Amino acid sequence: MASAVLTAAAPVAAAAPARAAAGTEGTVPGCRSVAGLLAVPHAGRGVEWLREALQVAVALELATIPPYLCGWWSVGDRTSHVARLVRRIVGDEMYHMGVVCNLLVAVGGRPRIPDAALAYPGPLPGGVREEVNVYLSGLNRPFVRDVMMAIEAPEAPLARGLNSSPSIGHFYDDLMNAFRATAPELSSHGQLSERIGADVLEPVTDLDGVERAIEIIKEQGEGTTSSPDDAFGDDYPAHYYAFGEIYHGRQLRQEADGWRFTGAPVPFPDARPMARVPAGGWRDAPQRVQDLLDRFDTSYAKVLSTLEAAWTDGDARTLRSAVRTMGSLEAPALELMEIPVRGGSGTYGPQFRPPRA
Repeated sequence: MASAVLTAAAPVAAAAPARAAAGTEGTVPGCRSVAGLLAVPHAGRGVEWLREALQVAVALELATIPPYLCGWWSVGDRTSHVARLVRRIVGDEMYHMGVVCNLLVAVGGRPRIPDAALAYPGPLPGGVREEVNVYLSGLNRPFVRDVMMAIEAPEAPLARGLNSSPSIGHFYDDLMNAFRATAPELSSHGQLSERIGADVLEPVTDLDGVERAIEIIKEQGEGTTSSPDDAFGDDYPAHYYAFGEIYHGRQLRQEADGWRFTGAPVPFPDARPMARVPAGGWRDAPQRVQDLLDRFDTSYAKVLSTLEAAWTDGDARTLRSAVRTMGSLEAPALELMEIPVRGGSGTYGPQFRPPRA
């Protein structure tokens, strides 16, 4: 987690505040907000608290995947540096979701994944970073800054000013502290083992495993206390800094007075001009668009239900089936991104409407 503030300026301005919509859309069904969970005295944070907090964590990790997928799908040249950065981050987020699902199963819970799906646009689940409005769009600089960087922003990033809003990393810190204090019995029954992206999901059976799993989530997203690098992976920077390189058009480089986006150029790729999905989804769309949206949302609902079944049954084959179905989302998404919005600018794109919407 990045906790040292160095001198390079990399401002992150959030999109229009989501506070007005946060009352219902930002809550996870059956769970308190993160603020409500963190208001519970430490002595009251037992196994039930852990289960509730981990369900919120499932929703948080799931919420990042649709906007990142839209950004990746919109890039024309998938071999470009930016496309590879975003694709890797999508894989990391899928892995993070798998980790928190395993942790929830380990303490006797069951992930409720369709219930956790966010309706876009809206605030992050649980009221985390409630100033951030998460919307779906093709890749452009405002989207990178206002959604991608804003989601991943650490408490005190190495290359920008302080942000008073609590981060996802803060929530995970409290989760880890509750695991240590409670020391719950951890069951491997129902946990899954599977390669996801560049990482290998493994059952968590002791507190050391819990700590490592949570540190991976935090450091892949935010970096370490002294470096923007992903300490557990390869030479790629942590997500916040990778998105910063895309936004600023330069790689992050350590100089005598701190980290700055002054390194090698990072050309912004040509991208399909997918317009921002409006509240409530695309209304009065042409029939061809509506057919593609229905096809996409039906498959998305299947992804969510199959993921839930994978952890309900403890079956890695079901998880692989969900991943295959997720891959099938790309074709209708790309078709939508080629159709101009009627009466507007840009093109249509997937809306990732959850089954209950």
